[in-house]
Amino acid sequence: MIGAGDLLSIVFWRDKDMSADVTVRPDGKISIPLINEIVAAGSTPEELRARLTEAAGKLITDPDVTVVVKEIHSRNVYITGSVAKPSTYPMNGEMTVLQLIAVSGGLLDWAKKNNISIIRVENGKQRVFKFNYNDVVEQRRPNDNIVLKPGDTVVVP
Repeated sequence: MIGAGDLLSIVFWRDKDMSADVTVRPDGKISIPLINEIVAAGSTPEELRARLTEAAGKLITDPDVTVVVKEIHSRNVYITGSVAKPSTYPMNGEMTVLQLIAVSGGLLDWAKKNNISIIRVENGKQRVFKFNYNDVVEQRRPNDNIVLKPGDTVVVP
């Protein structure tokens, strides 16, 4: 899925004036010459290509559009608190809580390992998942090592 911050290359074959490299804005839209604004976020490249083809069909005959995702910036997770490198990290595939902790340099000595939280916003509502590092590492509660979703924030007190 295309998301805010992603860099797209929109290529109109035989119509270079309409072609452009664009960044998906925070409102989920992109601006294309002559077409103006069109919603890109939440679509696959193929779905966006179909909408662009339809919109361009009102202006030019038989448009041939290609959508290329050049850079993905919308799939990020966040970790804050008592880790070596609190920051934003890109998700280049599936990532679990333990993997994010590892990427962030690991827990600091004074981290409260039994009180880690994963904050996720779904449908405008905040959900909080609890994570006990020792229980997961020692295989007492391995299912608590959930797969993160873009936008999740892991808080290590």
